[in-house]
This record gives sequence, C-alpha cells and structure tokens, in this order.
Amino acid sequence: MRKTAQVLVDVLLESGVDTIFGYPGGAVLPFYDALYDSRIRHILVRHEQGAAHAADAYARVTGKVGVCVATSGPGATNLVTGLTNAYMDSIPVVAITGQVPVENIGRDAFQEADITGITLPITKYSYLVKDSAQVPRIMREALYIARTGRPGPVVVDIPRDVFNGPCPEDGREARPRLRGYRPYPRFSPQEVEKVAELIARAERPLLFVGGGAVSAEAAEEVRTLVEKTQMPVISTLMGLGVFPGTHPLFLGMVGMHGTFAANRATAHADLILALGVRFDDRVTGALHKFAPRARVVHVDVDAAELGKNVLPYLGIAGDLKAVLQVLLRWVKPRRCEAWLSEIEEWRRRHPAPYPRLRPDGELEVPVKVRQKPEGPIDPHWLVWEVYRITRGETIIVTDVGQHQMWTALCYPFVRPRQLVTSGGLGTMGFGLPAAIGAQIGRPDQEVWLISGDGSFLMTNQELATAVAYQVPIRVVIVNNGYLGMVRQWQELFYQRRYSQVDISGTPDFSLLARAYGAVGMRAETLPELREALEEARHTPGPVVIDARVEREADVFPMIPSGMSVDEIIVEHPSLAVSRG
Repeated sequence: MRKTAQVLVDVLLESGVDTIFGYPGGAVLPFYDALYDSRIRHILVRHEQGAAHAADAYARVTGKVGVCVATSGPGATNLVTGLTNAYMDSIPVVAITGQVPVENIGRDAFQEADITGITLPITKYSYLVKDSAQVPRIMREALYIARTGRPGPVVVDIPRDVFNGPCPEDGREARPRLRGYRPYPRFSPQEVEKVAELIARAERPLLFVGGGAVSAEAAEEVRTLVEKTQMPVISTLMGLGVFPGTHPLFLGMVGMHGTFAANRATAHADLILALGVRFDDRVTGALHKFAPRARVVHVDVDAAELGKNVLPYLGIAGDLKAVLQVLLRWVKPRRCEAWLSEIEEWRRRHPAPYPRLRPDGELEVPVKVRQKPEGPIDPHWLVWEVYRITRGETIIVTDVGQHQMWTALCYPFVRPRQLVTSGGLGTMGFGLPAAIGAQIGRPDQEVWLISGDGSFLMTNQELATAVAYQVPIRVVIVNNGYLGMVRQWQELFYQRRYSQVDISGTPDFSLLARAYGAVGMRAETLPELREALEEARHTPGPVVIDARVEREADVFPMIPSGMSVDEIIVEHPSLAVSRG
C-alpha cells in the first residue's frame, strides 16, 4: 500500500484539482513530498492568508473549488481570515491543514492548534482525520460539500502520521453519499406559479439579484426574465455582473453606497423578487424601514436565509437556476411603462456614474466631476480610465474601502465572475493575493486590481509571489494617504476629528514594486495616469501604478448607518448648504 499523502494527491487529480496555493511546514511535509512528482501546480505564497485569498479568487473566476494548504498551528490559523471571507461570500474553498501526530493531539504539542474547533463557525464543515483509510473518502466529500448547494469553505485537518500512514485506496466514487445532506431543496411548481401571478399583478415590480445568482450560473435566466417582464433590476455588490451594467433596465447597486435610483426604487416598489441575496445590513439599512410598500419574494438555495433578516411574503428554497427555468414557463410578457417613467425621472435627477465608451474609445460620463489636468486625480476618473483602457472586458479585483465603492459605482460590469471583491467580511488585504489567484485561474483574461494604500500594505508581500511566477496582474493603488472610508465617517459624523487614519507616511509604491522585481510607476495627474495605464497593458509581468488621488474625496451616494434606503445622501452636505 502507498502512503496516504500519495493517495491524497491522486484523489485531488481525479477530482479535477490542477492548482493549489500553499505554504509548507513540518506537519505537511509528507504531502509536499508527494506533490513533488505530481501534475498539480503549486503556487508558493508568502503568507498563508494569501493562499486562502488566492484560492478564493481562483474559485470565483473559474467556478471550480479553490484549494489551499498550510501546516499546523500558526500556518493553519493564518488561514482563518481567508476562510471567513470565503464563508461570508459563499465561495467553494477546501483547506488542507497539517496537524501534530495523533498521539500528541490535546497535549499542547509544538505548533498544535485545534483548527477544526477554531473554524467550526466559519466553514460548511471541518474534518479531523485520524485514520489513513478514511482520507480518500473524506477528501471527495470535502470537495463535494464545498461546491454544492450554497458553496462554502471546508477544512480537512490531517495529522502528520496519518499523511505518512499506509492507505488502502478504495477506488473512485462517482458521488459521495452523505446522510442528511440535501444541497438542493425540492421546491413546489405551484409556489413558482404564485410568483408569476404576483409579477403579473404588480405595478412597481423590481428584480433584486445577489451573489447566489452567480453561484447558480443563472445569469441567462435572469436576463430572459427581465426581457420578458421589463422589470427594472437592482443588485448587491456580490451580484454585479449577473445583469449587464450597460443595460437600460439596470438601476445599479442598492444599499449604503448604492445609486439613488436603485435605493429609491426599493423604497417605492410593490413587489421585490430577490434572487440569491442575504438582505445584509449594508443593503437594507434600518430593517424595519426596508421596502415598506413591497411584497418580498425570496428565492435561495439555503432555506436558513428565508426570513432570517427580511420576512418574505413568499419564500422558496431551491436551486435558483431551476426555479427560474420553471418561472419562465409560467410568467407572461408584460410592460412597466409608468413605473419605468417614474424611475427615469430619478435617474435624470441623480444619474449613476456609469461611463459610456464612444466608438473612438473616448469616455462619456453622465456626472460632472471637477478634474484639473494638473491633478491630483479624482478617484471617479481613475476608475473610468481603467474602464476605458480595458473597454469593460477585463476581470476587476478590488480590496475594501472607498476605492471598492468607487469601482462598484463607476465600472459597469457586464458578465458574472467579472468582479472579484470581499463583500460580506470586507477584508482589507484581500486584493493582491486575490488578483494572483484570479489571473492564475483565468490566464486568458486581463486582471486588474484596484486597491487602496491601506489595503495594499496589508499583503504587499504577495508581490514576491506575482514576480516569482510572472503573473501579469496590473495593480492601480488609489493612494490618498488615509484609511479613506474610516476618514469619511470621521468627517461626516465625528466633526472631522481624524483619529488614527492618516497613513501618509507610506512608501512610494512604485519603488516598492521595483524592489520586489515588478514594474513600478507613479501618476500624480490624469495625463500621467492615462500614460501609465497604456504602458501597463503592454508590459509583461506584474505592474504597480501608485496613483495619487484627492486626499479627502468622498464616496456618494451614502446612507448613514441606521437609516433607510429612502434616506440617502447624494452629495456632500457642504455642497447642499452652499446651494441654499
């Protein structure tokens, strides 16, 4: 019989795993020895958190399970933030962690940590494998659990002596048999027929799409439903791209930094068909004030989400794609002229900052932004210029903060899996390792990372990974010398008492990039930014552009915490006062 570590590699290959992100250590050395002669590509990150984020992004852009590896103790605990991030955004990730030998478990051995106990609340499932013979079955189960139903992370913790032990390979199983695990609840066609009736009777219907529509691969069904019913569409941050941002029926993102039209439509709709959304606080604002006129129909693969935050008029637990396919057979064509005319007036008063590309490649922007040629750069223009240079066709990765919201508001995503961002957890430092994972997962696509100076500092060591593997990511750092989103809140709600948010002493990121062996550029004006973006597109390997933007630029619209979606601030209060 062969060693368990060798059999484990075979099971991964058999399951279609071709790439792993990881960092070795003593407890996983048997596994790394087995990888040495395998066809699996291993990407050596510079910190275990980077492995988890890279595997997460790999899964987002490919639709496959992302796999990461870490050793016992601190190696495994360094995965926790990345696993929590994947859990909050429902991303299929499997983490293989090493553990001390079985006889030492519970004895406070060197580099021992109860990783299954630590990760229990932030994973779909956690395994501690003490029997070598169980490893093949458990690994197949882990991959199956991660990708089915509502996707999410799974941990497989394997002691060092189990890796080394003999393993009687039990042959491949087409599908694991898990008692009590029903990833796709059965739904009633009669319930779906009721939804069709509600759509037919509604005067102000609204379609609300979330990240669940991405996981379900339901974009085609969503678009067909919209074209058949003419319902306007709003989106969560995670749902951007499910319905094209360039479509006239798309109102934009809803919630704290959503568009005026999307939030106003939510407040005035009489029917909201919510597809694969969680109704988290950043979307709903004050729960008791959310959509007061609407009957909410909530469709989700996870029955636990139905009524968790917003009590639906009708809740359907089931595979979203399958539910929509049934709905399309029942729903009748309709028009919403009066409702769309009302919405169009809101859009005219406060247009979303989506640009349009003219045939000559130049931008048309619907909002007035003061941008002087001599700079500093306005962040809206920065995102618009990335849109112009990529013609809206690239994969965009972001970190978390103001730049994330500017990107969501100003870059019209046209397909699913085009935006890679940390939604539920809001993890600063996600962006750089995620961009690496996304580019490795989709080498046929350009990948651009829009990051902030604070976020970039948290995981900038992964530039060494990008350089080592010559991963051709393009990084644009929105550098305002502040923890920008925190500063904005202090400006608006704490009388500009800027406590511990000034990080202007950060390095010149263009020089830092060169120190790592990447190409580094610096842009302080809009013409310099345009020149740097053009050059970056034609430069092999990783590129970092340090873009100096207006230090106190703010993200609007904005809904203050505890307010409703109808209590939206569309511009800085000082501007409203100056207009009388």
